[in-house]
Amino acid sequence: MAGRASGTESAPDDLVEVGRVVGPHGVRGWLKVQPYSTDAQALLRAPSWWFKTPDSGLDTGVSSLARAIGVRASRLHGGRFVVAQLEGIADRDAAEGLQGCTVWASRAAFPETGADEYYWVDLIGCDFYGESGGMPCFLGRVDEVLDNGAHAVLRVARGTLEGQGGFQPALDARGRAVHTFVPFVQAHVHRVDLAARRMDSDWPDDF
Repeated sequence: MAGRASGTESAPDDLVEVGRVVGPHGVRGWLKVQPYSTDAQALLRAPSWWFKTPDSGLDTGVSSLARAIGVRASRLHGGRFVVAQLEGIADRDAAEGLQGCTVWASRAAFPETGADEYYWVDLIGCDFYGESGGMPCFLGRVDEVLDNGAHAVLRVARGTLEGQGGFQPALDARGRAVHTFVPFVQAHVHRVDLAARRMDSDWPDDF
């Protein structure tokens, strides 16, 4: 895949964390990256990757990302990793300098999805509705998507809606967030409306 030269341009507003550098690959500066999704197309299609050091903290925002580096070539490796050659990273020592960094890509670089296909990052933050007595009811908000090997699983933070879409999380006796885990399969999740940030399912309210 052709890339762009490394740069110091401002970070775009639509950056998404898509993986982590696990180490160098070979002696010519290639990197080995662990994608966060089983579909690594977001990594493979992005012309530049942004790197954030592990000690910079995730709560500091994308403005703290170190820099963008153009991707000269990338490919799948071993079924679980992406290996890539980056602009200006010419030897193993330079590649080792990025080990442990998180990798970010612009959402605009993601390929279009097919019918009934979704990027996990787009599902996070959706309001999740189940059923109570045969009627739709708000259960909570999706805050993470997991992979159990067979299919994706939605982690739904339980809570209530208040005011203008405000979300009040439910807490247990120890003050910890309460979650429900729902298989992301058509048998349970019947409708996904990304524009409305809403998902409808048959998941029972008391589960």
